[in-house]
Amino acid sequence: MKSALTTRLGLVFAMAEEQQGLAEHLQDVQIHHIGKREYRSGTLWGVACVCVLSGIGKVAAASTVTSLIQHFGVTEIVLSGVAGAADASLRVGDIVIADELIQHDMNAFPIFPKFEIPRSGKSRFATSAQLSQQLTQAAQIFIAQQMNQHISAAARAQFGLEQVQIVAGLIASGDQFIQDLQVLAGLKQELPDLLAVEMEGAAIAQVCDDFEIPYAIMRTISDEANEHAHLDFKQFIHEVAAQYSLGILREFCADYAK
Repeated sequence: MKSALTTRLGLVFAMAEEQQGLAEHLQDVQIHHIGKREYRSGTLWGVACVCVLSGIGKVAAASTVTSLIQHFGVTEIVLSGVAGAADASLRVGDIVIADELIQHDMNAFPIFPKFEIPRSGKSRFATSAQLSQQLTQAAQIFIAQQMNQHISAAARAQFGLEQVQIVAGLIASGDQFIQDLQVLAGLKQELPDLLAVEMEGAAIAQVCDDFEIPYAIMRTISDEANEHAHLDFKQFIHEVAAQYSLGILREFCADYAK
């Protein structure tokens, strides 16, 4: 059993829609305001945690996670949200658990190699294998046993959720909502193993690496990062992605507390 005195989980979401329904499960809530962020500390399914809405983008994510570490003493961090597919094998509704993250818009060449974070000596940041495995197991349980209870048949049919994949791999972050196939193709050429693109994960990875804090990143594929990326986006988050997060994090916390 993990000790509540020594562990505290930080849960981060970029958009309010991604964390909908979570607040009602948080017990013994205390609300804290730092900068323009609202941090909710308490107990979530038996786990001491701090939940926060970071906002969109790398700076917002990095600032928020720094506060989680310095002000609240979180010992591990998990980000849950949505991402665009960067690999032809992925479809809307699939789940990507990051094993590495990279900032696709970092380029200090020729001073440093492209993608490398100055002073870090690396461009890719590895997630916690233990946390990522726990998230993967939680996702597998939710998809196999609980998804049909929480996501309507209409939504499952509309978004084609018959055979949801759960995969691990590289996620790239940048301050850009990618909906240009040429931009995506260029990234894929430079990073052949790239699975998904989003706007926060790699910034969180860099901060956690600085502070030596274990972290994991889970992304639900909401679009295929093309010109149709905006279509039904909010509906998908409300009816599918938020339900994924709620159910998977419930299973994750049950295992985390052991």
